[in-house]
Amino acid sequence: MLLTTLAVIAIVTQDQSALRAAPRESAAQQAVLWQGDSLEIRGQKGDYLQVYDHRRERAGYIRATQVRSQSLAPEAAPELLSVLRFLRDIPGSEALGISYAAAYLHAAPAAAIDGEAFDALGAMAERLARRASLRQGTAGGETIAAHLEVAATYGVNMQSFEREGQVQLCYEGEAHRRVLALPASASQKALAALALTRHECVAPGLTPAERFNLDNWRAEVLDRVETGTLPEVLKNRLHLRKAGVWASLAYQRARRAELGQPAVQAAASRALQELAAINKGELAESDAPAYSDAAIRVGASRWAAEPAAPLNPARLPASLSLAFSPGQPGETCVHLVDARHDQKNPLLTRCTYGLVWPASATANRQGSALALAVQPLDTWREMWVFRQGPAGWGLDILPPGVDSPTLGYVEFAGWVPGNAQVLVARENKIDGRYRQSFEVLRMESLEVEKQADKPNNLSLFYRWQDPVWKGQTVSIR
Repeated sequence: MLLTTLAVIAIVTQDQSALRAAPRESAAQQAVLWQGDSLEIRGQKGDYLQVYDHRRERAGYIRATQVRSQSLAPEAAPELLSVLRFLRDIPGSEALGISYAAAYLHAAPAAAIDGEAFDALGAMAERLARRASLRQGTAGGETIAAHLEVAATYGVNMQSFEREGQVQLCYEGEAHRRVLALPASASQKALAALALTRHECVAPGLTPAERFNLDNWRAEVLDRVETGTLPEVLKNRLHLRKAGVWASLAYQRARRAELGQPAVQAAASRALQELAAINKGELAESDAPAYSDAAIRVGASRWAAEPAAPLNPARLPASLSLAFSPGQPGETCVHLVDARHDQKNPLLTRCTYGLVWPASATANRQGSALALAVQPLDTWREMWVFRQGPAGWGLDILPPGVDSPTLGYVEFAGWVPGNAQVLVARENKIDGRYRQSFEVLRMESLEVEKQADKPNNLSLFYRWQDPVWKGQTVSIR
């Protein structure tokens, strides 16, 4: 890199600055330069600097007012750090700030470098990645693409993933890892840990083993942060992130029989504890979506915190029960049985690759309907409803939402006497918006009859909500 060999450089401060073949405005344009580009200074003619662009391997002239000449000598390090502090939180100046971070790290003596410069570098890289993700296909896309190229020349690399039809860019996090390894303030280490553990930056194509290892690493990174002196806002953000990570680990541990039920319960209980630790009075308005996100993740896996007892006799009539057996590798088969129909001759059988939570099984008093929680993904839990009709038993699967599985859960909340209605609670994220609803469904079709954003706003919900559900759900918080 250019910075490793030169004592003085010119840092471009304006976007779309022209590198010209001669020191005049009418000269041919050699290249378009962007803020943050670093140039070797070879001379000066009038209002122009004679420079060489090592990245493009082009020589030329640029107006002196479009660059800043900057010494890379050790005595210039304090000045570079001051400029870096100024640029750290200015939106749109990420590429320029990254260039100053690189200049400071080159100029400063090794013994003087702590986590501050890397904290600023990571913050600017994260913001640039967010801007690039949000501005796809909009005006200004060319500028952001150029800024990403400038950042890449300083070793700031991005990862891209496709989510919901759009490309998600994420900073790969080397600067944040340096913050955790170097002397730094508690707030700087907390911010680095949060940046390294973002849910949206987990690659969707990871294998189950890779995802399990990554989430264990994420949990370890978060737990290493000292929280004693942190402001309440940062403590809340750490609790929110930990809740989501441990909820994912509960699901993944449940899929690994060799780990045992205690390990599953421990992870799910930890997720619930982290969610309960949120200080709502200090929850920043900007963190409200993150709170909903964490609650849905915990809600999807909450049955993992319950004891491993296969079925609760108090929630099933004597005439109706469930039996379970392995199907194809990775499958669980659910058999609906009664006094006359055993597992070999069931009323109905359905197999799934999702996690089946036997402790969630509950039937109505008439023994004509049964609800069961099934979790296909760590962030997505469905409700299976077995119903007896004129033609015999059937199964309906209620998803948290009508879109593709991303983030949501739906759960049984109570049986309404008369066998005509059932209560459910639902939370999901659709089109970037978080939605929570409490619903009365018609049993014959499972169509929504009434719904509200709070359970007490529905008289049937207020009267007939299941006490077990009320004591365990995270939808009432």
